[in-house]
Amino acid sequence: MLKYLFMIVFLIPLCLLKNSWWLVHSMMFLFGFLFMICCYSYCDFNMVGYYFGIDYFSFSLILLSFWICSLMITASGSVYFSSYHSSFFIFMVLILMIMLYCSFASLNLLSFYIFFESSLVPTLLLILGWGYQPERLQAGVYLIFYTLFASLPLLLVLFYVYFHINTLYFPLLIDFGSYYFMFYVFMILAFLVSMPMFLVHLWLPKAHVEAPISGSMILAGVLLKLGGYGIFRVMKVISFLGLKFNYFWLSLGLSGGVIVSFICFRQVDLKSLIAYSSVAHMSKVIGGLMTMNWWGCIGSLSLMIGHGLCSSGLFCLSNIIYERLGSRSLLINKGMINLMPSLSLWWFLLSSSNMAAPPSLNLVGEFSLLNSIISWSSFTFLTLIFLSFFSAVYTLYMYSYSQHGSYYAGVYTCSLGYIREYHLLLLHWLPLNILCLKGEYFFI
Repeated sequence: MLKYLFMIVFLIPLCLLKNSWWLVHSMMFLFGFLFMICCYSYCDFNMVGYYFGIDYFSFSLILLSFWICSLMITASGSVYFSSYHSSFFIFMVLILMIMLYCSFASLNLLSFYIFFESSLVPTLLLILGWGYQPERLQAGVYLIFYTLFASLPLLLVLFYVYFHINTLYFPLLIDFGSYYFMFYVFMILAFLVSMPMFLVHLWLPKAHVEAPISGSMILAGVLLKLGGYGIFRVMKVISFLGLKFNYFWLSLGLSGGVIVSFICFRQVDLKSLIAYSSVAHMSKVIGGLMTMNWWGCIGSLSLMIGHGLCSSGLFCLSNIIYERLGSRSLLINKGMINLMPSLSLWWFLLSSSNMAAPPSLNLVGEFSLLNSIISWSSFTFLTLIFLSFFSAVYTLYMYSYSQHGSYYAGVYTCSLGYIREYHLLLLHWLPLNILCLKGEYFFI
């Protein structure tokens, strides 16, 4: 595992070269492919050494991190062309990649916690340094305070676990049985806030709207997945209490998802709409993880990867329009099929994946989550019906409102995308729909 880490670390000196942008970019893709080829994935931990190792869950999420970080550099061409501290930008992306790699490959709960928290720092710097509006300061404060406030109790709980069983190594963790209730809440709260769960989701739309495209991509693509991965890892310690209390998070997540879908209908900012739809999707993942069965865990993994690619692609689309028109408002961005006809196809393809139409990976994930949640309680089918229906409705609203209608009179040009942008969208859409053919990979 250390060799891949060293590969990324040795890219850092390249940032200091004058025109190293595309070199680092190509190397990141190369490392992603190397990682894909060299890792063999069984259900057990393999490639173990020096506190690092991967299993099934972490292999998929590290690969997603490599992919999204490479695409972040592709999407941020404007930073490079305007020479807006591009070397420092690349440096931030690499530091973020190192943090994500270490947090997914950690075999120890404490090192996972440390890297999980430190991945917020490069993200914060991306938002503060390359964000658009002055409100980005407030968004950064929201991001830090929500996540830190929720995760400090988790640190105390980890010390307590170590005090009792003298290890925080994943395979050696034991169930704490009917321990006190707050232990369970503190253990899970940090991850629920970073997912984010309904009621503690307010930092996400704020951070997304103020972040540059790279910040939005990494937030939607990978940082939300850290929460799901963390819940999957700590469930072993709290499974006894989970059987007693998980119904609360599950019902709150699903009903919250329905409420957030209603919030989506009211959005006029494209980025805000996509950010709220992320909250609705993650509510299903929370539901699947809280059922604590195999369908739920593997379904949540496939939905997390599908959502990471799909949501990131939608943010790229909204950014392409923003770079042309200087606005993300749906009131100005309507009728885009007249101005950018070639992009309408990409809007259609990624929107259809967002509402879990075949052959996207989201469909595989949602089917297995439906299985797991309904097997847990047949009454949940009501909220699941609404959740699936409304996710299709707000996606259609976003697609039809932005593509159709008469376009804004202040815009006179017919614009095409760059090859770089089509390449970027293809690299989001292709894995999202090819991985559906390897559905058995997620259900070994």
